[in-house]
Amino acid sequence: MQESYTLGDLQNWEANGARADPPVRLGVFGDPVAHSLSPQLQNAALKSRELNMRYARFQIAADELETALRLLPSLGFVGVNLTIPHKIAGAKVVDGLDDFARKVGAINTVRIDGDKLIGSNTDGPGFAHGIRSEFSVDLRDLRVLLLGAGGGAGRAIAMQCAVEGCERLVLVNRTSAKAQQLAAELKPFFVDTRVSAPVRRLEAVPWEERALRTQIANIDLVVNATSLGLKRSDPPVLPAAWLAPHLVIYDTIYAPGRTALLSAAADAGARGANGLSMLLHQGALSFEAWFEREAPLAAMRAALGV
Repeated sequence: MQESYTLGDLQNWEANGARADPPVRLGVFGDPVAHSLSPQLQNAALKSRELNMRYARFQIAADELETALRLLPSLGFVGVNLTIPHKIAGAKVVDGLDDFARKVGAINTVRIDGDKLIGSNTDGPGFAHGIRSEFSVDLRDLRVLLLGAGGGAGRAIAMQCAVEGCERLVLVNRTSAKAQQLAAELKPFFVDTRVSAPVRRLEAVPWEERALRTQIANIDLVVNATSLGLKRSDPPVLPAAWLAPHLVIYDTIYAPGRTALLSAAADAGARGANGLSMLLHQGALSFEAWFEREAPLAAMRAALGV
């Protein structure tokens, strides 16, 4: 069976995809998308629930997204997931958003409702479940440093931290203006002064050595929501010398083996985990959005080996 499809395949679906057995009715749109583990996750869920359909990868460029999404209702699709770089753009294409997705301004899940596209965001809740399952702690008890606050996943994680009332949230992004804008949006969630001065509960800081070094001593959880680490040639997310045993490191990348950040965390005596637990839980929530039934979490976990 074909492992990956394109916009051209969707535009000629009768010839290129409609006759697959079982039929492809779900998928993930991304660029790149070949690394995605969502097919093995969701296909395990579909098999477990005896749903006669299949989930596939779709290599869709940024300028193809709207065209691709608009084709889905007429092709009998149930829904799709969106990954890099489509999460923020996708929120502007769909016909409706759930409350959390509207707050975030980004989506990772699209459900087909008749001829309408309904967007939701399971990244935030999936992240919260992942942190709880990996480290046995709730976000509300943590001081969080979020690297990559400008992307779709970063915005969802930041909003989840805010909604759950985390102890402290520091937003960092290469484009500093995006972090500043997000901090302004989240300010209503951080109106009290639980953290004593001079450390503020909510901050947006530049991605530069002096600013970040100052933050590490007042942080419990470091989250990498960037794509840095996906390639072995990528520069380090943070200098290894900055990491310390008191930190918990969560890298949303789930590439095979440890990323450089997680290797540095282990060397520093810090606890760390990759994004497989987040993928598992956001995927389960996507399944529930599509089918309005409980996801087979055990089958999905087994498919990922977590």
